[in-house]
Amino acid sequence: MMANVKHQLQQELFLPSDERLIAMVQVFKVPRKRKHSYLCAVLNTSETPVTAHLYQVKKGDRGDVHKKKLSWLLRDLRCVDGKSAEKETTEFDLHFEKAYKWTAMKVEEKENFIANLWRLSQRFLIQKPDFVNVPDKLLEDVTDPKALNQKSQSVDDLSIAGEDYQALSAKEESDLELLMSECHVAMSNAELFAEQLSKQLSVLDGANIHSIMGSEDQVLNLMRLLDEGIQEAENIEDKLNSYDHILANVKEQMEVMRDKDTVVTQRNNNHQKLLEDMERVVSRLDLDLKHMQALMDGDLTTPNGIFECTAAAQALHGCMNADIHPSMLKMRAVEDQQKRFKKLSTNFSKRLAHHLNNLFIHQGNEIGETLGRIAGDLRMPQHGSAHKELVIYADLMLWLKSTDAMVFHGLSTVYTDSLSRLYVREVQDFLESAKQRLMSKETKGKHGNTLKLSGSSTSLSKMVESRGRSSSMQSVDSAHHTYGSESDLAARSVFDQVLEKVLSELERVCIAEQDFCFRFFHLIDNKSSHANLEQAAKTASAQEGAQEGPEVVWQPQPAAAIEEFIMENLGEGLLQKRETSERRQINDEVRAMMVELFPTLEMEMEAFLTYAERQDGMYTMYMLVRMSQHVINNQHVGSFLGKTFGNCLIKVKRGFDKCIEAMLQGIREVKVSKKNRCGIISFVHQFEEFANLAEAIFKGSDRRTDLNKAYSKLVHVLFEQIQKVAAEHQKTPREVVLMENFHKIFSILSHLKNAGLEADRKEAKQLYQENMQAYTTNLLGRPLEKLHIFFEGVEARVAAGVKREEVGFQLAFSKTELRKVIKEYPGKEVKKTLEHLYKKVEKQLCEEENLLQVVWHEMQDVFINQYKHYDDLMTKCYPDSQLSLEFTIDNVLQYFSDIAQSH
Repeated sequence: MMANVKHQLQQELFLPSDERLIAMVQVFKVPRKRKHSYLCAVLNTSETPVTAHLYQVKKGDRGDVHKKKLSWLLRDLRCVDGKSAEKETTEFDLHFEKAYKWTAMKVEEKENFIANLWRLSQRFLIQKPDFVNVPDKLLEDVTDPKALNQKSQSVDDLSIAGEDYQALSAKEESDLELLMSECHVAMSNAELFAEQLSKQLSVLDGANIHSIMGSEDQVLNLMRLLDEGIQEAENIEDKLNSYDHILANVKEQMEVMRDKDTVVTQRNNNHQKLLEDMERVVSRLDLDLKHMQALMDGDLTTPNGIFECTAAAQALHGCMNADIHPSMLKMRAVEDQQKRFKKLSTNFSKRLAHHLNNLFIHQGNEIGETLGRIAGDLRMPQHGSAHKELVIYADLMLWLKSTDAMVFHGLSTVYTDSLSRLYVREVQDFLESAKQRLMSKETKGKHGNTLKLSGSSTSLSKMVESRGRSSSMQSVDSAHHTYGSESDLAARSVFDQVLEKVLSELERVCIAEQDFCFRFFHLIDNKSSHANLEQAAKTASAQEGAQEGPEVVWQPQPAAAIEEFIMENLGEGLLQKRETSERRQINDEVRAMMVELFPTLEMEMEAFLTYAERQDGMYTMYMLVRMSQHVINNQHVGSFLGKTFGNCLIKVKRGFDKCIEAMLQGIREVKVSKKNRCGIISFVHQFEEFANLAEAIFKGSDRRTDLNKAYSKLVHVLFEQIQKVAAEHQKTPREVVLMENFHKIFSILSHLKNAGLEADRKEAKQLYQENMQAYTTNLLGRPLEKLHIFFEGVEARVAAGVKREEVGFQLAFSKTELRKVIKEYPGKEVKKTLEHLYKKVEKQLCEEENLLQVVWHEMQDVFINQYKHYDDLMTKCYPDSQLSLEFTIDNVLQYFSDIAQSH
């Protein structure tokens, strides 16, 4: 079977391209066993050198023609994995650019295929693939003569050992056809054809022998010519040897001349490089006399003088840090020049430090600008003029930081010590003015009333200590307007304005000072500051080099130009209205300096917030919203201010929680008068006013989560306490208390439109409706009491198993008894009873919620339903009796309408 397939593949695929099929194996890929193919090892003899290929051959779509699907060169084969050298297995892998896993149909086919791959690789490949997990018997040495003799004696042992039949090539086949065409008897008489071939072979052998013998003279002549050529070559060699001897002496002389020329060239190059290096050193260590004069005697009080000193300091820094080869630094002249520069730098550093030290102390002793206070505005003193006075020294501070770090840090300490005393005094005075502003507004707005937050053990009525009212309040009723009175709202509005002003002013002052410190003291890492100074020094050197002659490079700028530069870089727009894109993250050095400049800011802020909280617990809501907004605004501007406000925000949040807890405790300890009608409980009004105030304060704030949590706690306690008051109240029915107060709660929560309170709103609505239904049902059980009792007995008999039509035969529930009961409730009597009921409902319900008509309409519906129920029982239990009540549904509707209109 495999021989036939092999012959078919050779004829169809490989013979047309002068290829010979050496070995093949039928394979498939797990689990697709049905879709098999053939792996074929093929030699291409038409190419030089001979190449070996591997093909994967599959049948075409029609199933009758084989096609080459994949092909590889044998030299691309990296590894052959037989999977196991001990156990017989049909699986094997071929590793080319990737691994191909195959499974043979039979173990013998697999082993024969691998053995042929081994022979092909050993014979035709220089870089041979690895054969792993393959039995040793398959890997025989094809270079062993014994193995070759045993296997095959022919030239092509691979083709004979690997196949049973070998077809002629195309060229061989064409030559054979030509030969047979010349002999007409080749097909009919093979012996005659063989005899003719033998005769032709003999003739050709004889012709070859005569040709060889005839060329003897030519061979002798060729030998003679070769001998003469050898003699001439020897003569030429002798001449070349003599020339070589002569040139040997010339070579030595040329080498000596070349060495001398090399030395001279090297010496000239060294002299040129030395001259260039010396010129470079001299230019880099040459400090202009103008700069030296500015460093020694330059005026540090005027803008022009400061500009000249700055340019001189940068030039000096460039000279002292010039890029000079280390070996040249040991030159005596260079060492002397560096010593002069060091002395000049030290003297100027001392002079600059002394001048700035006096400036810092002088500014620290100033009281500050007080224009804001004189005008009556709540403002902190501004330090813009002081910053403008110092900012022109910023480049000199950068030079000082890079040159003398100890002096620089000493100046930083003097600045923080001097300015911190000033800022401590200004912050303290500013916050004290804010407290006085609150106190004066409190007195004017409340006529001496002071709101004070109580402890958690007091009731809600004691949250506000009113000097104008009685101090012995027993309920919250007397404090009905604690949250919403005009005086309270006016005072809180003033507090909100004062608080925003305080935070804005502190933010303005801190950010302005922070920006100034960042630029003046160059509070960045040392590498960056050094790089900045290097760049400035290079710029100065470049400008100096560009000038020719005695012209001055660093021309002093006019005072007006310097002032313009200051306003552009440190004006009000930069101090107060910086863009978000210009804000930067401040490092630890900036935070440390700001802490030293404002050591008491957080403590003073906490004291101010504590004072405000004692004035009115509701202030904590304003503080929570305002402080949170300023924390967000400053979280990217400066961590000092953000951290300070953040710590204050934590305290404010605790105060807000404390206020809510006090409200909860007050609700729990409320005492409602039991002698009068209950109506809407006072703490429900308190919650409504609190909610209205809170919604106005927290509108658009990101602290809604805290307010929602407070709402949830308050509503939960409200529900509990309403139930408690309803159960304990003696004057008003429990259902009325629950109905009215939960209706109020439902109305409040609906107005809030808070998604987090939706479940509480639905619960309040359900409780309101349930208690209204229970209230109306209980009241309507009495107007037709005897009729109600009679039909309850009828329903009891029916429930006990008595048929409905047989109930009338029982003595207690006969038609006669029913007529007696019906006669007791004529229309006039029913209307009179309903009027009495209306008055009773009117007396029990409060007018605030306007629930009277709602309850009356509900009673009308319940009464009509009872009427229909009684009528239905009479129809079913007393058929054909013609019994009915003495009033109709229309009469009932008229009764209810008349009663409602009359009142």
